[in-house]
Amino acid sequence: MTDGVDEVLAALADPTRRRLLDALADRGEATATTLAADVPVTRQAIVKHLSVLQQAGLVDGGRHGREVRYSVKSDRLAATANWMAGLAAEWDRRLQTIKRIAES
Repeated sequence: MTDGVDEVLAALADPTRRRLLDALADRGEATATTLAADVPVTRQAIVKHLSVLQQAGLVDGGRHGREVRYSVKSDRLAATANWMAGLAAEWDRRLQTIKRIAES
């Protein structure tokens, strides 16, 4: 697998983290407190979820005074999407081969 794909898939397996990632993508940048208004979990839980997303390389947190503002990093997500597209293409080739054999 490509570097980071396992971490990205593990991070995205949780629906709350996917929701946070969507919220960040919509807002561009947000604090954990701001994101807590969108998700029915505590701010502390949001911070833990953001930490997992950050370790997977999906978000980046930067200090602005006393706040930490998070934003989406698309590199790892794009790499994971490319890996998935390659996997899908391989399966399409295999299925075409099976179809060709079955029809001959």
